[in-house]
Formats: sequence, structure tokens, C-alpha cells
Amino acid sequence: MKTRIEIRKLCKSFGEKQVLAGLDLNIYEGEILCVIGKSGTGKSVIMKHIAGLLSPDSGDILIDGRAYSEQSPVDLGELLAQIGILFQGAALFDSMNVYDNVAFGLRRRGESEDKVSSTVKELLESVGLPDIADRMPSALSGGMQKRVGLARALAVKPSIMLYDEPTTGVDPITAGSVDRLILETRERHGVTSIVVTHDIESAKKIADRIAMVYEGQVIHAGPPASLEDSDNEIIKQFVAGRADGPISVS
Repeated sequence: MKTRIEIRKLCKSFGEKQVLAGLDLNIYEGEILCVIGKSGTGKSVIMKHIAGLLSPDSGDILIDGRAYSEQSPVDLGELLAQIGILFQGAALFDSMNVYDNVAFGLRRRGESEDKVSSTVKELLESVGLPDIADRMPSALSGGMQKRVGLARALAVKPSIMLYDEPTTGVDPITAGSVDRLILETRERHGVTSIVVTHDIESAKKIADRIAMVYEGQVIHAGPPASLEDSDNEIIKQFVAGRADGPISVS
């Protein structure tokens, strides 16, 4: 299996708090990898490093064998252009309607309006929202906003998708539809997907592999069933939803 993204010895601190402590992780081409762990373990910090939104204190990230630290600003920009992001709150532009939100990246690339129009229509249909192009984000439910956010991310044809807590703040039915959308996106577009989530049930449904982060390192990475079989007490507590022992919240 080809390694698409390699995270090597990644370290990151904020002030005196060390969040990532020499973290290693490989993500394989075409897989859905879910990254789990309790709040504050650095899940979203990992995602922001992959997206180029944060720089590590030490360590590196490679895409297709190309290390971020070895790229010129222009080459790094081209590397990061392969990545699409669905932020936790969808992060839609409040002053733009749905059409203009999805069109944003295409217009920045200088696409013709005919190309923009056909692409926006196709993407809104693909996320199950064909008739809302004229609506404003404030008129959409949380689940609909996430779908529009995904359409916007896919507009520039990324080969890697990052999802930040995609099922947070939605009801169970909507969460299920978001899970299906992530699976369908992989099938339709062949993207490599990293899903940062605290939702263990969602992770079990969609992941090819699950990586658990604890104290700034990956302590487990394997298929969903391997979590249930683990003898690691920290993993057992997390899967069972128990707050006793070493991961208790004070």
C-alpha cells in the first residue's frame, strides 16, 4: 500500500504546553484514516500541520515523499493545493450565498464563469443540495452547511481531504448522512481522507484505520476492530467511554 502522507517525529508546543511529542503517522493512498482521542490531545493540531496552517517546532510532513521543510514557498503552495479542508463549523462566508461560496476557489484560480457554473451545479447535486444555490448560509441547517462546505472544498479537485470534527453539533440522523457523504466522496473522487473526530461510533463506520492519539503521540493505529481487541487500558477506557484511570478529566 502506497504511503501518501508521512508524519515524522512531529513536535509542537504552545507556551509551556507540549501538544505533539515526536508523533509519527503514515496515511495511505485512498484510505479513510480517523484520528481519535480525548479533547486537547492534539488531533486538530495534527490536521493543521498537514494543511500548512501551523509549522512544527521540529519534525516534518511529507506528501508523496516531498518534505514540507525542503520546499520553496512556491513549491510548498503547490503541494498544499492538493488538500481540501472541511472545517468543524463549515466556515462558509456569511456574506456570500451558497453559489458564490462554492465558486470561490474556482474564481480565484481564474476559471471561466461557464466552468464555474457547471462545476457548482455538479457539486451541489453530488452533496444532495441541488436547489439551494441562492440561499445564504444563515438560512441553512448545520448539516446543510457542512455539505456546502464539502462542495466548496471539492471544487478545486483536491486529492487529499481533511475533515475536522465533521459530526460535531449535528443530530444523529445528520451525523449518519455526513458519514455517508465522506464515504461517497472517497468513492467518487478517489481522495485520501483524514477525519479528526471524537465520535468513536462514526469512526468505526467509516474508517479503514483508526489512529488514537494520547499525550502527543500515536499509541495505536489499525483497523476499527483492532480497538475492540486492544489490551491497552487507555484505549479500552476511551472506547468504553469511561473517565477513570489515566485519561480522567479533572
